[in-house]
Amino acid sequence: MNIYLAGPDVFRRDVLDWADAARQACRQLGFEALRPIDHLERAAAGIFKANLDLIDQAHIVVANLNPFRGAEPDSGTCFELGVAVARGKPVFGYVERLHTVAQRTAHHDGQPPTRYGRELLDRHGVRIEDFDLPCNLMIAVPATIIEGCLEDCLRAVRARLGTLA
Repeated sequence: MNIYLAGPDVFRRDVLDWADAARQACRQLGFEALRPIDHLERAAAGIFKANLDLIDQAHIVVANLNPFRGAEPDSGTCFELGVAVARGKPVFGYVERLHTVAQRTAHHDGQPPTRYGRELLDRHGVRIEDFDLPCNLMIAVPATIIEGCLEDCLRAVRARLGTLA
């Protein structure tokens, strides 16, 4: 079973070590990892198409949804999850901590949100989703989100395979 591994891990300095460890973790549970670095594309349009092709080859998409360059997950990862959902693929994600969007925003802002009536506002006065979800609802509703690391998420996928069939 092919699993596409989405996430900002491709930006790590040790990306090749990460990719090898991720492939091994997948294989230990009977999965084949499809990683965004598995193709040779270097131009933006080529990378885009190659990643979509990998998503098409995948049975399931697993995403690193930890905050990246802000309070929210990597925007490219979110796009890839949207593509997977649109194509009817099950999506899973993992975060180090199942903090809510409000908690993530407070951490990023360096101050707690303020309450204006029933609404939570960030430091700029912009509303914060208040559904007690770990990510924006457009990610958290369709995805099964696991607290932990990639390996924890892969074990959850393995455990849920019976209900996905």
